[in-house]
Amino acid sequence: MAARTCVPGRVAHPASVLPSDGVSASAYINQIGQEPATALPANIALPLCHACSLLRRPPILSYDGYVLYNRRRPVTSGPIALGNLETVGNFVRLYDEHWFILVHVEIEAIAASVLRAIEDTRRALARDDRAAMAASLRRIEDALRRQIRTLKRIPQRMDPRLYHRAFRRYIRFFEDVTYEGVDRTSSRFRGETGAQSSILPVLVAFLKIPHRPSPLMDHLADMRRYMPPGHRAVIEEVEAMPAIGPLVDKDAFNGVLDALAEFREIHLGWAEQYIDRWTDDPRGTGGTPYMNWLRQLIDETRAFQSR
Repeated sequence: MAARTCVPGRVAHPASVLPSDGVSASAYINQIGQEPATALPANIALPLCHACSLLRRPPILSYDGYVLYNRRRPVTSGPIALGNLETVGNFVRLYDEHWFILVHVEIEAIAASVLRAIEDTRRALARDDRAAMAASLRRIEDALRRQIRTLKRIPQRMDPRLYHRAFRRYIRFFEDVTYEGVDRTSSRFRGETGAQSSILPVLVAFLKIPHRPSPLMDHLADMRRYMPPGHRAVIEEVEAMPAIGPLVDKDAFNGVLDALAEFREIHLGWAEQYIDRWTDDPRGTGGTPYMNWLRQLIDETRAFQSR
């Protein structure tokens, strides 16, 4: 078997783990063309585990390092948007991976409008201003519609065959991996996945969508461990807000639910086109049966609209 090599990463942000350590760890364990490795060498494992202990998250490259902090703006005064974004580090020399990352970055940037609208809703709740609450919901729907337009752009610069063959493997989960110099027991950690983004969990918490208890919901709760601590805190704050559904215009509330369901439906379509048709493995990069679970989230979001 050929010797394993490491991909040298570059630090994207001081608070991230796109660290050379995180990229090298994922490249070493999940090197394309070889069986997954079962031991991470100490020269990678030790700095990775140290960095992740400071960040209070599992020692593996996650969404924050691969997407949130893995970008720069050529025109610093310009927007965080496609056309003014570059990645800092990649696994392969293909524009397809660059595009995959930066589509997510633009979606995350648009989410700032969602957070501002949720904060405005909190203030409107304090003064029982229902018109202001409805206006905030319409702004959230508008932001979601913009995110949908961005998500639809995935095929413009990303080939399904290249995604599956050339770089998806690198962001896969770790299964029964020993971290040499750190721990003799083997570990399992979830790989980089959009489920580690805080955007949709914040919206589910805000809207109080009653997803039924299931292994899916346990998985999504576990995904919070891979988020930056500040993101976890925001989700918890929004969860503590009272339900606004009974207080606001139904059309405004249902408009947000409809946009959220549409976003999930497009995501499901890309999962089918870019992953499911190319592999018999039902697990996504996070290690879960993504096709069934994505459909459940859509159905339960749609069902909540009639309330």
